[in-house]
Amino acid sequence: MKAENEQRTGLLSGFGAYGLWGLVPLFWPLLKPSGAIEILAHRMVWSLAVVGIALLALRRWSWIRELARQPRKLGLTALAASVISVNWGLYIWAVNNGQVVEASLGYFINPLVTIAIGVLVLGERLRRAQWAAVGIGFAAVVVLAVGYGRPPWISLILAFSFAAYGLIKKKLDMGGLESLTAETALLFPPALAYLVWLGVQGDSTFATEGLGHSLLLAATGLVTAIPLVLFGAAAIRVPLSTLGLLQYMAPVFQFGLGVLYFHEAMPPERWAGFSLVWAALAILTWDALRTSRRSRARLAAAAATALGAGPQEIPSETSRTAPREGLREAPAQAPAATLADGPAGSPPQTREPA
Repeated sequence: MKAENEQRTGLLSGFGAYGLWGLVPLFWPLLKPSGAIEILAHRMVWSLAVVGIALLALRRWSWIRELARQPRKLGLTALAASVISVNWGLYIWAVNNGQVVEASLGYFINPLVTIAIGVLVLGERLRRAQWAAVGIGFAAVVVLAVGYGRPPWISLILAFSFAAYGLIKKKLDMGGLESLTAETALLFPPALAYLVWLGVQGDSTFATEGLGHSLLLAATGLVTAIPLVLFGAAAIRVPLSTLGLLQYMAPVFQFGLGVLYFHEAMPPERWAGFSLVWAALAILTWDALRTSRRSRARLAAAAATALGAGPQEIPSETSRTAPREGLREAPAQAPAATLADGPAGSPPQTREPA
């Protein structure tokens, strides 16, 4: 009964996290007339305040001293902060400039980009279905480029920056709350300096658009932190494969908002490109689920064989099967890795898609 309750809590938390990320395009337009960079700066400043309060309540501070003693890890944290700031800033700009559909495409193709990075950077091997999905995804980008009259730069930058962020987080191997705190702490000084400069120039909207506008800008910290808290609750309660499926909620919601709420144009060639992307994701998801089932069946068979063989033979059987299975299973986790470090390990790290 307790396990069922934990599973239910995890699923509800997952739905809450990805649902909020999917609905976030409704929030950024409320912050006009603030520009994207001003909104981004406020998001960095207020996010640090929120996660700082969370760490204070949890009394989790020992990691700060350890991080400060590791220059390489600190450098990777700074790089992650820079990459995610590009992702956040471009997404805010895209939403507030009528490009919600193209922004959603970035998170649809992100799993495909993550797989490509796994091959090119980490030397992972792909199965035929994964190669097919990547190929279809590439064809989709070509079709969309023809339809737009240009490459879908917003989608590509969002997808590649988020995939790069995931790779860096995988190498960092830090807890989600800790890593977000470190990143926002590094971003805080330049963000605060920019906001002060805006105020001196008389271009800040924080104190000139009324109390409601000021509160909305301060709420950017909560908009960043609440989905991450929910995601963290889901990540420790549900399988990574389940999170990998739930992650598609966010771009689906964003796409729906772009078409139905913001009434963005969807000419036939754009529908064709999106259809190819969705076909690639369907193949990728089917392959991941099939591989997961086969892996569980092999592990169950190996466990049954080991139990029948007796305790003396267990280590040798494990040594023969585990490395090979681990090597082949790594790519299968790629869809889930886009939003959870398994880095997207241990429990999965939290990363925000928007």
